[in-house]
Amino acid sequence: MTSIGGAEMVDWNLAVATATRLVRPGPDISREEAREVVAELRRHAKSAEEHVRSFTRMIPEGSEPEDTPVLVVDRAGWIRANVAGFRELLRPLLEKMQDRRGSSPGGAVLGAVGGKVTGVELGMLLSFLASRVLGQYETFAPAGRDLPGSADGGGRLLLVAPNIVHVERELDVDPHDFRLWVALHEETHRTQFTGVPWLRDHLQGEIQSFLDETDVDPMTVLERLREAAQSLAGGRPEGEDGEDGGRSLVEIVQTPAQREILGRLTAVMSLLEGHADYVMDGVGPEVVSSVAEIREKFQQRRARGASRLDQALRKLLGLDAKLRQYRDGERFVRAVVDEVGMDGFNRVWTSPNTLPTKAEIAAPADWIARVHRKAES
Repeated sequence: MTSIGGAEMVDWNLAVATATRLVRPGPDISREEAREVVAELRRHAKSAEEHVRSFTRMIPEGSEPEDTPVLVVDRAGWIRANVAGFRELLRPLLEKMQDRRGSSPGGAVLGAVGGKVTGVELGMLLSFLASRVLGQYETFAPAGRDLPGSADGGGRLLLVAPNIVHVERELDVDPHDFRLWVALHEETHRTQFTGVPWLRDHLQGEIQSFLDETDVDPMTVLERLREAAQSLAGGRPEGEDGEDGGRSLVEIVQTPAQREILGRLTAVMSLLEGHADYVMDGVGPEVVSSVAEIREKFQQRRARGASRLDQALRKLLGLDAKLRQYRDGERFVRAVVDEVGMDGFNRVWTSPNTLPTKAEIAAPADWIARVHRKAES
């Protein structure tokens, strides 16, 4: 990246070091048991691939889409993978901010300390998330020596073994069933991106459009981050109890143009997450005998949340919105499949024009009318 005086906008190595140092330790587990968990998760990822393809019918029989690796990682491995992904995705925005910083008053001061501060802050957020994520299809994943990706950088599937073990113990469910259930959800995401060749580029284009609209003045960005921190701490000045007080960090930094893009991104993410939930529960009864118990306990865990600090951080990071995406997206998928069947639902993957809008996620009949009845008339 472009740098001023050797200083980047984000000290990525410090972000990794901070997150790795602060992340909670994983569950107590023997080395032998850890090896067994890793081996079983790899087996489940392979079997989940067959189940998901058969259920979704997204990939024609006999065709072989792009192969992407499955990595079973610990919390530190998840941190390294996500820092690499963030660095790649945010590169254009940070280069613009770097150029603006170099020509602005105080740019040298920001160059000296800004990257370190931002690296520590990013590390703190990643340490919070690293103990909570069960799995992830990392869409924008540069390949590295320790973290291989697909041949063209298309993605990789991460399963976070210590977090899966932690949750299965917390819920007191059958560990073998739970591991397969998680694998079904994450494999659905891999199938979405490998079975729909245009989806990755479309999503990346939307994200880059969002970032291109960002006000790249570093001092403005820092001020907005400070506003977000005050909102988290309940320290907003008197008389400023407007709508921003309940908004997430992503919402606070957006411009009007970004709101339109964010609406489209929200609809796509709701579709992807809801589809994965629908598939994991649809396949579940055939291959996961205790799926009803797992789903009930897992939903209760989602709804329950954790401490007040945990809830505040979830709000600030926009994770509450992600939970709504699971719920609203699953409702959309279920309603469409009930009305027009799985093959009818799969028209959603035809092109960006057949993706549901944010309004259609809440009103599936409108999507059916637009995509199906228009095509049949």
